[in-house]
Amino acid sequence: YFNMEVAALVALTLLLGALVILVAFAVGRRKEEIKEETEQAAETPYPINQINYFSPKCDILCMRLIFVSCAPQGHSGNVTCLDFSSNGKYLASCADDRTIRIWSTKDFLEREHKCLRANVELDHAMLVRFSPDSRAFITWLANGDAIRIFKMIKKDDGTFSFKAASEDFLQKHKAPIVNIGIAETGKFIMSASTDTTILIWDLKGELLASINTNQMTNSYAAVSPCGRFVASCGFTPDVKVWEVCFGKGGEFREVARAFDLKGHSAGVHAFDFSNDSHRMVTVSKDGTWKLWNTDVEYKKQQDPYLLRTVPCSSSDGSRVALSPDGRVVAISDGCNVAMFDTTTGKLEEELRGVHSQGITDLRFDINSRFLACSGDKAIRVFHNAPGYRVAIRDMQDMLKKAQNEAMKQRLQQQIREAQSALDAALAAPVE
Repeated sequence: YFNMEVAALVALTLLLGALVILVAFAVGRRKEEIKEETEQAAETPYPINQINYFSPKCDILCMRLIFVSCAPQGHSGNVTCLDFSSNGKYLASCADDRTIRIWSTKDFLEREHKCLRANVELDHAMLVRFSPDSRAFITWLANGDAIRIFKMIKKDDGTFSFKAASEDFLQKHKAPIVNIGIAETGKFIMSASTDTTILIWDLKGELLASINTNQMTNSYAAVSPCGRFVASCGFTPDVKVWEVCFGKGGEFREVARAFDLKGHSAGVHAFDFSNDSHRMVTVSKDGTWKLWNTDVEYKKQQDPYLLRTVPCSSSDGSRVALSPDGRVVAISDGCNVAMFDTTTGKLEEELRGVHSQGITDLRFDINSRFLACSGDKAIRVFHNAPGYRVAIRDMQDMLKKAQNEAMKQRLQQQIREAQSALDAALAAPVE
């Protein structure tokens, strides 16, 4: 028990250490820059857990909102998709302005947000996904109805140039696309369309398998972070999960049905995985989100089990994001975002009017520090304040159970430091 307690404490120490450094840097660097914006926001105050963020001038109203992409560096068209790289260094975005932008996450706290631009010739990308090694990305072409691969070529100055593959994937889908994905193992690429079709490809564009989801329509599909599974949801009130199986030599074998998530009473808008694929979250037309334990031996007929059901607001097009550490779930409803504690189901944050149009994508970064969303021509990135609060509560629970005096003192000190850092992140600094 003591070893488990120490391991958990070390993990929390690393998380909170990163938080303290991040917030200290942000406060020191941006205090003067945010002062004027804070005074303007103070004229129309909002409760701390219900804040209106939208401003057509891309003003930053609260320190929790740390990044807004605006012209001239940002997109000139509507942003349709976002993706964080698995190494945590980059955020990719695509829009109907025929460009894909690559942003550095270390610049989120800077006043100026520079990006690298990849042009999409004679078309535009609707979807974008990083490769596992963060050295390439795949896109879905809006007019070409196909997947195109771009390589990221590092230059001497540390920036990248982009080179599109000589040929796009074959046109196989017969209905609008809902998502694409690439397995973390690098073994396959997935594409899914609204007509219940999921296609599995190798990285050279050869078709490996076709799946009929039998869900009448697909509203969403995705590859699990572990790279073993693909899942889909749609008109029916369940989420279906398949394993994409390969032999010991890396050769493709089959797509096998793994398990279903059953429990909603209406169609499912979307779902997401935790980073270890041991948890899944679903959001449905029945007005609830559900958290599931999917760490099961399905080959032994073990079913996933439901951990929690929580009421929420959602609508057609709603997106859901589960933080990689599994602590927080974010759900979009039109222009708004709600953030919940997965342990208790408590509503931690309501972000209203985040965009002037409906939110098109919602993503946590790999370290669970940031939440990014898109909806109009802008990208907005927030501190994951609810995640920090949940981490503090976890330490408080550990403190109650700690039997070693030195560990108690260390936990108490970390709680004080974490709370101070969180207060600084949430507060609008005024001298």
